[in-house]
Amino acid sequence: MKRILTATLSTTIAATLLLAGSATAQSSTADEGTDWMQGFPPPEERTIRFTDDDYFAGDKLKWTVCHFRELMPTAGVGKGRDAARPLPYALDPDIDEVSFQPTDGGAPMTWDEVFTVNHTDGLLVLHRGRVVYERYAGCLDETTLHGVMSVTKSLTGLIGETLVAEGTLDEEALIGELVPELADSAFGDATLRQVLEMTTALDYSEDYADPEADVWAYARAGSPLPPPPGYKGPRSYFAFLETVDKAGEHGEAFGYRTINSDALGWIIARATGQSVADWLAERVWSRLGVEREAFFTVDSIGTPFAGGGFNATLRDLGRLGQLILDEGRLAGEQLLPAAAIARLREGGDKAAFAKAGYAGLDGWSYRGMWWISHDDHGAFAARGVHGQTLWIDPAADMVIVRLASHPVAANAANDPTSLPAYRALADYLMAQVPAR
Repeated sequence: MKRILTATLSTTIAATLLLAGSATAQSSTADEGTDWMQGFPPPEERTIRFTDDDYFAGDKLKWTVCHFRELMPTAGVGKGRDAARPLPYALDPDIDEVSFQPTDGGAPMTWDEVFTVNHTDGLLVLHRGRVVYERYAGCLDETTLHGVMSVTKSLTGLIGETLVAEGTLDEEALIGELVPELADSAFGDATLRQVLEMTTALDYSEDYADPEADVWAYARAGSPLPPPPGYKGPRSYFAFLETVDKAGEHGEAFGYRTINSDALGWIIARATGQSVADWLAERVWSRLGVEREAFFTVDSIGTPFAGGGFNATLRDLGRLGQLILDEGRLAGEQLLPAAAIARLREGGDKAAFAKAGYAGLDGWSYRGMWWISHDDHGAFAARGVHGQTLWIDPAADMVIVRLASHPVAANAANDPTSLPAYRALADYLMAQVPAR
């Protein structure tokens, strides 16, 4: 059911760092790019390999986002032995006609139109805990695992906030005290809170357009592949983090850098004795009633990519979003502390965030590696490149999960049509039935 997913080692691995109408789920004609890897074996000209410099670009992207596990090593996030918890359905065929005005001055659009415009692979909406919209395209269907890219950061941040709320970690503790190996790095004199809010002062460039940017060295360190001849650099995410130098003063400005998330992953592992994959499996995924095991991509020593390597199904991400909307409570059991989610919703330092100059996100902040809108609905989100989104609107009692393969990585390419679409749907749903 459709509408229901070596040139250089640096280029190859860097892509991993960027790393679902009617009474039934709908079908889509947006199947471009899905003829890759068809056949036994597929034709050489339609074959995708991890060592291809463009395996995560062009129309290859629309296949790759659903097939990371076939391309690189991974660590599973176990689902437990219980059967999946059924999702209640109340599909609303009128949602496709909900209209909104894009913020870039374009013509009014409908939800049906924006699905294709934003290269959506899957879209799920829960309202008052019920699925009111579900649609799939491309390589994605109800059972497919899709890469969520930097939505992963928000899961890592949620673990960090949970450990703070439970007293396992102190958000004012210095990173060099939590992980002594990082004491002499830029992270050494930063606080956990500064890592959680990405206000660390790091001499690190994540400009993918610059071939000399530090992100390429980080990519080489995190590669699960054998190093090229003569390579003497770090061979894991952890080893790279020890080499990062400081630039400026911590706490002054927001700077979106993936290495903060992997530093947090190391802090979590050191504090709990579990990787982020194992912690998430034990505390959440195995108790959430999911349909499928999820997974993280890993480096050469098996370290989960805490900044961008998570993969899951559309519906299971919806279950996770509903858990967060419900303040960590499921069927009378508190899986996550309500205090951790409340702290996320408070947001971070707006002035520090504003210094980053994100167009279209005026008045927002960043806390626990979540994007906080501070709008009158209290909406907040986990966001990843190429359009991945977990959007939570407490006022509307609504969760939106979008998985996508937008050809432009930066969310600035789809925000003018995505953000007003989310708000228009919230307003529509609130007009249909009051929130709980």
